[in-house]
Amino acid sequence: MIETASGLILRTRPLTETSLIVHWLTPQPGRLATVAKGARRPQSPFRGKLDLFYEADFTFVRSRRSDLHTLREVGLRDTHAAIRQDLAYLQQASYGAALIEQSTETDTPLPAIFELMQGFLHVLPRQSPQPHLVLALEIKLLHELGLEPDLSDRRLTPGSTELLKAFSASDWEPILRIKPTAAQLTELRQFLHGFLIYHLGKLPANRATLFTGV
Repeated sequence: MIETASGLILRTRPLTETSLIVHWLTPQPGRLATVAKGARRPQSPFRGKLDLFYEADFTFVRSRRSDLHTLREVGLRDTHAAIRQDLAYLQQASYGAALIEQSTETDTPLPAIFELMQGFLHVLPRQSPQPHLVLALEIKLLHELGLEPDLSDRRLTPGSTELLKAFSASDWEPILRIKPTAAQLTELRQFLHGFLIYHLGKLPANRATLFTGV
C-alpha cells in the first residue's frame, strides 16, 4: 500500500551505483528511511529533489521485511537554499539533524520535533551564524523529549538561567534577537554539554566546531 507523508531530509547516502538511501523526519510517521531506486541516474525523476534539508511531500511503499521502505514520488516544497550560503549554517543544521537522529526512535510520531527542526532551518540564515541558536535547539529538544533540566538547582548564574528559560519558552524570532555575552555562551555550552552527555550518552562529533572562538 502506498503511503503519503511530508518531511525534511536529514541525511542521504549511496546504496548502490544508482540508488540512494534517504532519511526523513516527518510529523507522521516520524523518522523513516527510504530507498530512492535509480535516483543517481542522470534521467531519474528524483533528480534535483533529494538533498540535505530539502522539504517535500512524498509517497512510499512500506517494507514488510525491514525498516528500509521504497520511495515512489517526491514533490519539493522548499530547498532551504539560504542554508547553503555559509558553511556554518550547514554545520549547525547538520548537528541538529544528527542530534535528532540520535535522540529519537524510528516510526514514532514526532510532530513537535518536526516543527522544531523546521523552525530552526528557517531561522538559521536570517543573520550571520549565531551559536546561541544551537543552544536553543538543544534545550527545546530536551523539553520535547521530557528531559529539560531543572533550572532551580542554581548550577548556572542568574543571567544564564534566564537565558536558558527564554530559549526554552520563546519562539525562534525572539530568540534570534537575543545577544548573549561570550561568558554566557561558554557557561551554557558547557552546562548543556554535560547534561546531554548524561542523558544521551554521547553527542554528534561536530558540536565543538559550532562554538569555535566562543
